[in-house]
Amino acid sequence: MKENLISVILPIYNVSDYLDRCMKSVINQTYKNIEIIMVDDGSTDDSALKCDEYKEKDDRIVVFHKENGGLSDARNYGIKRASGNYITCIDSDDFIDLDYIEYLYNLITKYNAKMSICQHRVLYSNGKVKEFGKSGEEVLSSKKCLERMLYHDVIDTSAWAKLYDRSLFSDVEYPKGKLFEDIGTTYKLMLQCNNVAVGYESKYNYIIRRDSIVNCSFNPKKFDLLEMTDKMADDVLKLYPDLKKAVLRRQVYARFSTLNQMCKTTRWNNEKKEVIAYIRKNSKAILFDKKVPQRDRVAIILLLLGYPIYNVFWNIYCKNK
Repeated sequence: MKENLISVILPIYNVSDYLDRCMKSVINQTYKNIEIIMVDDGSTDDSALKCDEYKEKDDRIVVFHKENGGLSDARNYGIKRASGNYITCIDSDDFIDLDYIEYLYNLITKYNAKMSICQHRVLYSNGKVKEFGKSGEEVLSSKKCLERMLYHDVIDTSAWAKLYDRSLFSDVEYPKGKLFEDIGTTYKLMLQCNNVAVGYESKYNYIIRRDSIVNCSFNPKKFDLLEMTDKMADDVLKLYPDLKKAVLRRQVYARFSTLNQMCKTTRWNNEKKEVIAYIRKNSKAILFDKKVPQRDRVAIILLLLGYPIYNVFWNIYCKNK
């Protein structure tokens, strides 16, 4: 095994229109000692063919073709076959800045951490770009990093925009067959770290696709978000019971996210009522928590005025987003 080899895990499923841009950004990284693991998860477009073509062009590229098992299964498959000392996950419809890996690796070595994080920017189909980055860096304790993630304070749960010591995956896998798989995994990786190095510059480019899993119409699988969030809550509280407020905030946020995705469906009315009841039951605790983002407070006040009112404002927000 090469010293400081970094494995880039790329799950690939029907992303032919996006793959060239992604691969160009990975192949041309300023940090050269990488292996690029392309996991074709049973693509039915020409993504599989493109994978093989890239393999012929760069000897750092390894390609695996497998039956479709979903994003988590593809990530796990690639991670198990990685040779690197460190691992980073990239979604193949996104792309990265050319110094993405170098930036994350320098954070890990500078702060002697097992995990580093950078920020991202969001690219919309209409050309709009939302920038989340700024300057600076710091090292956080595992507990502080978790707390900030639970409050959505810069730190998020995404699998991407992070570099991991491969040892963190010894007993952790992405949950196969589940949506929102990063909710059920990232916190487990953080819990294993003494500290986490955080850089505030944006180095990852997240593409908003209308046909993505997050943006597609509501289906029962989207209740996975609640299951994953509540499991995370239980695990975090076992180790850090004093993070109760932060955990509750994340659980309420997950209910809002689910409610927003249910707004256009006339089905699942009982489940919708349960979600609304949960939010209202915990509304006081959220409203008086000074660390809760202002948007959460506004959402709760609108919901307390009545779901129809909340729904009107949510639809207005979506149209202007």
